[in-house]
Amino acid sequence: MKVEQISIFLENKAGRLAEVTRVLSEAGINIRALSLADTSDFGILRLIVNDTELAKKVLKENGFTVGKTQVVAVEVEDRPGGLYKILDILRAANINVEYMYAFVQQSGNNAVIIFRFDNTDEAIKILLENGVKIIEGEKLYRM
Repeated sequence: MKVEQISIFLENKAGRLAEVTRVLSEAGINIRALSLADTSDFGILRLIVNDTELAKKVLKENGFTVGKTQVVAVEVEDRPGGLYKILDILRAANINVEYMYAFVQQSGNNAVIIFRFDNTDEAIKILLENGVKIIEGEKLYRM
């Protein structure tokens, strides 16, 4: 039920993002989803790719600091209130969303949102109990 995500710490300077994408491109790695957050000194690039282990390896070989975390891919109704429905389920269960970002492709009539929770296992349990569809990592990597 969990999806592997890599986080790359980048100096906040011109060209660093291009360098990451060059390294991944040369290794034949496809980016499936991404999020970039920054401060004045550094950024954190979060990626879901088709080959997490290879991405982590080639980025480290090229001098990047890389971490791996687990996130959850959730199908969200692509209509007004679709995201609210999911967030309200989580609120009622007192589960905190640490961050979230959208996946680049729809799944049927639904959007796909990537979530990082403070309690991932409990979030998965609550979402499944409420009929929310969670996308397996292997399926997501191939989308």
